[in-house]
Amino acid sequence: MTAASFAVSSSFGKSKNIPVGLQVFTLRSELEKDVPGVLAQVAKLGYKSVEFYVPFYYTWTPAFAKDVRKSLDDLGLKCTSTHNQMDAYQPEGMGKAIDLNQTIGSRYLINARRPVFPNMDGWKGLADTFNKANEKIRAAGLFAGYHTTANEWKMLDGQRPADILFKNTDKSFVHQLDVGTCVATGADPVAWIKQNPGRIRSLHLKDWAPGKEYSVLFGEGKAPWKEIFAAAESKGGAEFYVMEQEMSEGPPLEAVRKDLANYNDLRKKH
Repeated sequence: MTAASFAVSSSFGKSKNIPVGLQVFTLRSELEKDVPGVLAQVAKLGYKSVEFYVPFYYTWTPAFAKDVRKSLDDLGLKCTSTHNQMDAYQPEGMGKAIDLNQTIGSRYLINARRPVFPNMDGWKGLADTFNKANEKIRAAGLFAGYHTTANEWKMLDGQRPADILFKNTDKSFVHQLDVGTCVATGADPVAWIKQNPGRIRSLHLKDWAPGKEYSVLFGEGKAPWKEIFAAAESKGGAEFYVMEQEMSEGPPLEAVRKDLANYNDLRKKH
């Protein structure tokens, strides 16, 4: 399946059916004690999917992954994607990552942890590693992708690592745009989405504001959400959104409840 085969909505106002999931790292303290119980709470809040994180999910046995899949199915939840370290893109660890993702129903192996390189040669080398891994991951019917942090938006040798990475990777290698870190570094998320049509399959709906940083709730920070969603749905190829509350001023479960309520209110207004 190619990027062009994904239907892309034509406007912000018309596209309210893109599912919103939760990066369960937000609820990590509870999740690591009681996976079924936390998944039940997530479903009750109204989230449609989850994204699991490393190293937690990567430690699962095949049997435990099957149990997680049953919990997801029973609750009507999907696992859209997982966050991964570099071992998932190396020959010795890729098979395990692929098997676990296939078991829990995830289609996207998103890289979220890797080295920070001091020069562009390092970033180009990383792009080459991802290209090689992407071929094998695609052969298994899945997608490889990249979750940006602040490091990729900072200028290095007169360029941004994000530009180098996505210029030097195959177009089937997708970008999970973390809106909060993009905005925090002064980068323009709307311009970036338009610059990479069809490759922004998912976005982390994380907001940011001076002083509160990432503890601000969705829709209460500096991110221009209306313009972001319009670009993501008309140009980016967005398939799903992932709410992330990296930190919160109150209980995390209450924060993600408010985040989803804010999201629904914003979509109703437009």
